[in-house]
Amino acid sequence: MIRYNRPRRKRDSTIALINVVFLMLIFFLIAGTVATPLDPDLNLVDTSELDGREPPDALVLHRDGTLSFRGTPIGPETYMAGRDPGPVRIVPDREASGARLIEVTGELRRLGADSVFVVTEKALE
Repeated sequence: MIRYNRPRRKRDSTIALINVVFLMLIFFLIAGTVATPLDPDLNLVDTSELDGREPPDALVLHRDGTLSFRGTPIGPETYMAGRDPGPVRIVPDREASGARLIEVTGELRRLGADSVFVVTEKALE
C-alpha cells in the first residue's frame, strides 16, 4: 500500500510580528524620553488673547514695500544708524512682495544686523 504524504502546511509564525512590534515599542519609548520634560512648576504664557500687533521693536514691511518703525516711515539705513548691531525683527504684511522682503533683509544684514527674524502669525486651525 502506498501512502501519499501531503506536504504539511507550514503555519505562519506570529513570533516575528511580535518581535517587530516589541522593537517598535522599545524604540518609541526611548525616542519619546530624549527631550527633557518641562519643569512641573513652570506656567507657560497664554497668548490666546493677545492683540494682533507687531512687537514694539520691529520694523513693519507694508504691502506697498515701504518700511515703518513704531508708526513712522523709515528707511533701513536710518533704522540701523540709530541702533547697535544685533538681531532685527521685521513684520511683513501678508500682501507684501517676497522679493521686497528678501531685498530688505539683505540690506539690513549689510548694514550690520547680525540676523533678521521674520515675525509671522500662526494660522488658527
